[in-house]
Amino acid sequence: MLDFLHTLLNRLTAYPWWVVALELALIGVVVYWVLEFLRGTRGARLIKGVSLFLIIAYTIIKLGGNKMPQVEFLFSRLLVFTSFAIVVVFQPELRRALIRLGEARFFRPGSSASRRLIDSLCQTAEYCSRNRIGALIAVEREVGLGALLEQGTILNADVSPELLNTIFWPGSMLHDMGVVIRDGRIAAAGVQFPLADGVDVSPEMGARHRAALGLSHDSDAIILVVSEETGIISIAQRGEFVRDLTGEQLREALTHALQKPEHPVPRRSAA
Repeated sequence: MLDFLHTLLNRLTAYPWWVVALELALIGVVVYWVLEFLRGTRGARLIKGVSLFLIIAYTIIKLGGNKMPQVEFLFSRLLVFTSFAIVVVFQPELRRALIRLGEARFFRPGSSASRRLIDSLCQTAEYCSRNRIGALIAVEREVGLGALLEQGTILNADVSPELLNTIFWPGSMLHDMGVVIRDGRIAAAGVQFPLADGVDVSPEMGARHRAALGLSHDSDAIILVVSEETGIISIAQRGEFVRDLTGEQLREALTHALQKPEHPVPRRSAA
């Protein structure tokens, strides 16, 4: 182990200090980005377990020197197997990363359009909450939702509380599914969002909340949910729920997210 550290130190001193510092900084940025991306997902727990196991195994092998050649051989083969296993086990996380890279969008509505959108969403949420009408609305941001729009009914209509209330009115052909808002307009209704699954999903969640959570895992959209049973207003973003919002709290959260898109919705304790 000491010989290994001595050899590593000699290799590092052979490079200029600023090169070593730059490489370490780049590695740190990549590791931080990966951990931040996996935060709150099942991949975060898996990567911690795998990393801990590999570090312990590597330390044992180095401390043993040349006394455990069979273990070292098996460890090298295990690294190859782990590389393939990561692709399989972390497939949902890798898919989300590729979606965000491939569908990045750079246009955002202006501040006046955002205010009109926020007013319409707040009025719709309060109306549905008072009347116990279920609602599910996704506001597209950086990651495009074009693949979902193909499954719904294309509207391309101006956003208004009256139209949204009509869509979610019980008995409407489109009220059971979700609405996608793109560039300040209702792009489509009757859209089926991907349902969340796994250990992080509470058994008490209904279909709307599972759909909101699932879409929030796959994109950076802001998803507004109104519970049909309780009338509780919630927002899903990045795999997390901000629940039991009042009308004023909803307006504040939407303003923070849509007019300052670089910041996530402020968290509140769940009810």
